[in-house]
Amino acid sequence: MVYEKALNIYTDGSSYSRPRRGGIGIRFVTINELGNEVIEDHALPGHEGATNNEMELLAGIRALEIAADHEKLHSAERVVIFTDSLYVSDNVDRANFQWSRQKWLNRDGRPIENATLWKELVNCIKKLSKRVDIEWVKGHSKDPHNKAVDKLAKQSAKGVLTPPLKVATVRRKRSTQTVQIGSVLMRGQTLAIRIITDAYLRPQKIFKYKYEVLAGAFSGRVDLIFADEVLRAGHHYEVRVNRQTDNPRIVEVIRELER
Repeated sequence: MVYEKALNIYTDGSSYSRPRRGGIGIRFVTINELGNEVIEDHALPGHEGATNNEMELLAGIRALEIAADHEKLHSAERVVIFTDSLYVSDNVDRANFQWSRQKWLNRDGRPIENATLWKELVNCIKKLSKRVDIEWVKGHSKDPHNKAVDKLAKQSAKGVLTPPLKVATVRRKRSTQTVQIGSVLMRGQTLAIRIITDAYLRPQKIFKYKYEVLAGAFSGRVDLIFADEVLRAGHHYEVRVNRQTDNPRIVEVIRELER
């Protein structure tokens, strides 16, 4: 799908594990005076440690940054970004009109994932001198442009990589269980936990931790929690939590436990 009087941009993000890395693919499509498509592909480096959602957002950000200086922008009636990411297409209006006004927290007060990238995307849309529409296209469809950016994104992830988008300290988990958000119920109880990863969420000014429970009813479960306090990956703590499973928080660090 290509609109004649628009600056059409197909974007895609990809992610691989072991080691985790991500890439982005961008294709500009315009219609010339003869009614023919003019294609411009952009090969951009991927990032170490990136998730698929991060790359989908970054692809949109980089596309709008390129569009700002594109020679066809002035004559285009609008800019249309095509993405097969429902994560991006379904949430861009929330990011623009809701999350940005709620200090990047959802209705329950839980920090929005990838808020830094959402903030960048919203700012890029606002800075552009044209109307920006983001349209969803079915992934792995017969659309040749969607197929092309999928290939570009995979090539980006397998090529020369740049540093991770966010700084996080990671330790190998000891539990055999995988992360299950909400698997540890918040009842205001104390928990003995081991921190697996720690990351600072700058937009919300709060720390995000992946942790495993060391003992008790939830022993071995792996979940996410947020806190104002600085905890270190690989260390064990006794903590008291809140009573809101949809917005899990450490309300008190009682003590550090011996490892």
